[in-house]
Amino acid sequence: MVDLPKISVILCTHNRARTLATALESVAAQSISESVGWDVVVVDNNSSDETRQVVEDFQRRYPDRFHYFFEQQQGISHARNRGIREARGEILAFMDDDETAVPDWLQNLTANLHNGEWSGAGGRILPQWNCDRPRWLSDRSAFTLAPLAVFDLGTKGGPLTESPFGANMAFRKEVFSACGGFRTDLGRVGKGMLSGEDSELGRRVIAAGRRLRYEPSAVTYHPVEEFRVHRKYFLQWWFNKGRSDVREFGNQPKDWRFLGIPLPLFRGLVSESLRWMFVVEPSQRFICKLKVWSCAGQIFEHYHQSLEEKNSTEPNGKLSPPAEDGR
Repeated sequence: MVDLPKISVILCTHNRARTLATALESVAAQSISESVGWDVVVVDNNSSDETRQVVEDFQRRYPDRFHYFFEQQQGISHARNRGIREARGEILAFMDDDETAVPDWLQNLTANLHNGEWSGAGGRILPQWNCDRPRWLSDRSAFTLAPLAVFDLGTKGGPLTESPFGANMAFRKEVFSACGGFRTDLGRVGKGMLSGEDSELGRRVIAAGRRLRYEPSAVTYHPVEEFRVHRKYFLQWWFNKGRSDVREFGNQPKDWRFLGIPLPLFRGLVSESLRWMFVVEPSQRFICKLKVWSCAGQIFEHYHQSLEEKNSTEPNGKLSPPAEDGR
């Protein structure tokens, strides 16, 4: 009888064979107690490059440690949910296919999850700069750190009251049975930039009364490549984050709407646009612009959803009061 692993690392990938090899090398080098069995579940989400060959090389080098699965349904949420179904461990750890983990990452991330006191944990994600930081990019604002997948709450561990990032987090497997998996209407699909599937899951777990822990010693490094350090990338990211937020939180029942769009969003768009116009300091000015794009994304998604909902607005787009059912 084969002993089941206590921990399964789930790593989903799409057409990143080169960075995947580096990520898997850092996972293979993990230093963890010999009494804790662990394995790695690699979910290939429709890659057309050498992804499978990369994983098969690791399977030859580390027999029974690495497992390969092909998920045809495109999207990070579909891939992660497949990984959850295939994983055999009691604790499931997640990282991205372009990251590297420090040698004690897995040990530190999961150390407090074995006895059931904590349902999940989030580790520290630090940037690995492979290009120069532009002067318009602040290193202190969530608006510029989030698109770079930076998650850093300091060096002191303790209870986590916000959702961890999917690039460095772990949950007891029973959490997914109780709370569900990743929402498939959120998260990246191909080259699309919708996001928020990991944050939505974390908020759902916290809302269910589960305890999450911040583990600053569980460190992964996320590369900052030159292609990310362009204004266009950040603007697209926040536009799509606005769309994702609408999908997660939906309409507020008391909001009046025009063309399916809550009126407060129009006020927010005007307010943030004025700040953007008059702020002088480059990094703060760019943050104001990101807020405008986030607001625009929310407006776009509300309007898009209104086209799909019957009776959302009266004919000709006239102003209508909130529906009684809150939609």
